[in-house]
Amino acid sequence: MLACAVRAPDHGRLRPWRFIVVREAERTRFGELLAAHLKRAQPQASAQAAERERDKALRAPLIIVVAAHLDPAITKVPEIEQTISAGAAAHNIMLAAFALGFNAMWKTGGAAYDPAVKRSLGLEPGDAIVGFLYIGTDAPPAARNAEVDWRALVREF
Repeated sequence: MLACAVRAPDHGRLRPWRFIVVREAERTRFGELLAAHLKRAQPQASAQAAERERDKALRAPLIIVVAAHLDPAITKVPEIEQTISAGAAAHNIMLAAFALGFNAMWKTGGAAYDPAVKRSLGLEPGDAIVGFLYIGTDAPPAARNAEVDWRALVREF
């Protein structure tokens, strides 16, 4: 999956992608990061709400945090392109997961934008988390997303 990730479009060959793999017991530590973020963002949050945040880390056996290492000194490649490249890498991970017979969910939420969460994950302050990818298998078959008529999204120039 990660080999597919690094085949993402990469203007300037910057390799802006960063991947933090969270598995097994480390998911509990990741859940504590999510709960701590909730308490900082919403000091009035209940203990139940904090527990729900902790449990998010246990919804899949593997979590891959995908981030963009943004280098503002590189003016040739705008930060948005560096971020989009990391998003494309995340998408490649999901496609590879599906091809291997797994399921995947892409989540963000407030924790993705929290400086303390980024620091705890070993990221730089200027880096951008583009997603928390939850990868595993479904107990029951996954529900199909509603079909989108692509024709409604296309127009002639």
